[in-house]
Amino acid sequence: MQTVIVKASDGHCDVDGIKQAANILRSGGLVAFPTETVYGLGADGLNGQAVRKIFAAKGRPADNPLILHIFDLKQLEEIAAAVPDCAQRLIDKFWPGPLTLILPRGDRVPDAVTAGLDTVGVRMPDNDIALAFLAACKVPVAAPSANVSGRPSPTSALDVMDDLGGRVDCIIDGGKCSVGIESTVLDVTRPTPVVLRPGAATVEDIRSVVGEVAIDPCADGIDDCATSTPARSPGVKYRHYAPIAPLVLFEGDPKARLVELSRRIEKLVAEGKTVGVAVVSESLPYLPSGNGERLVVRDMGSALDPSRIAATLFSVLRAMDRDKVDIILVEGIHDTGVGFAVMNRLRRAAGGAVVRCS
Repeated sequence: MQTVIVKASDGHCDVDGIKQAANILRSGGLVAFPTETVYGLGADGLNGQAVRKIFAAKGRPADNPLILHIFDLKQLEEIAAAVPDCAQRLIDKFWPGPLTLILPRGDRVPDAVTAGLDTVGVRMPDNDIALAFLAACKVPVAAPSANVSGRPSPTSALDVMDDLGGRVDCIIDGGKCSVGIESTVLDVTRPTPVVLRPGAATVEDIRSVVGEVAIDPCADGIDDCATSTPARSPGVKYRHYAPIAPLVLFEGDPKARLVELSRRIEKLVAEGKTVGVAVVSESLPYLPSGNGERLVVRDMGSALDPSRIAATLFSVLRAMDRDKVDIILVEGIHDTGVGFAVMNRLRRAAGGAVVRCS
C-alpha cells in the first residue's frame, strides 16, 4: 500500500488535501491525523469493517476499546444514549480539549469500537487541522494513537511513518503535537466520575468542575490490570508506550534517584552497553561524564514544568530508539497534576522495571 501524505502547518491545511483524506476515510480507509495530544489513526466510527482495519494495522488486541472523535456536539446524539449532567459541565469546560468522556453507548456504535461494552469513549480534539478533517469526514471518527500497538505514541508525522508507513492509506502531516500525551479518560456513567487514564486534563482540574472524583486503581500505571474482560478505557490493559530498548524507571527521593542512576550508568557502560538516559534539566550537571559514545543523554525539560516534560516524553523515547541504545534509564518526576499522567506512561513503558530510591 502506498501511503498518501497531506501537508499542513501552523494550523492551516490544504483544503483539497483534507477533502482527499476525508474521502479516503469515508470510503473505508485509514487516515492518520494530528491532534493536540498525539496523532490518531482514524476510521469511520460507524463502519465496523473499517474500524477492524485499525486493529490489523496496529496489531492491537480486539478487546481494547477505541475513542470516537467528533467536531460538533450534535454528533453526540448519534453515538451516546445519554449525556449526564456532570458530563455536560465537563464538556462546557474542557471541549475542545484533552478529555475523553465514557458515556452510555448509542445503538449506532459498532461493537468493534467499544469491544462489546455498553459504553463508548468520546472526545472533541483541540486542534484546527483535526477539527477541519473531522468536519470534512461528517462521521464520528474512531481513532487510537497512530503507532504499532505497545510502542510510544506518535507526536509527529515522521513517528507515524516510522511505524505505519505502507500500512495506512493517508497521513495528514500537521507538525508536532502540543500536549504530547493521550487524553484523560473519565467514566461519567457511575455515580462518582472515575479517572481511568490520566492526561493533560488533570484530576485537580476535573474536581474543580464536578467535585468528588475517584481514581481507578490502574490509573497510576503500577498495576497490570490485564484481566480477561475488555478494558473500559484504552491504555489500562497490556504494556504501552514502550521503546524498543528495555526501559528502567527511577522513582523516589531526587537525590537518591541521581545517586542510583549514576551508579547504574557507570556499571552498564563498564559492561560495554550503550546507555540512553532521560532526565530533568536540573539533573544534567550531576550525571557522570567521560563515558563518550556509550552514553546518550536527553533533556526532558524542567521538573518545574511537567507539561513540557509531557510534550517531549514520547519524542525522547523514540529518539533513543533511533540512537540504537541498549537500555534506557529514565528519571521520574512528582506524580501530581500533569506529572501523574507522565508517570502513568513511564510506569507502563517500564513494564515493572522500576527502581524506587530512598
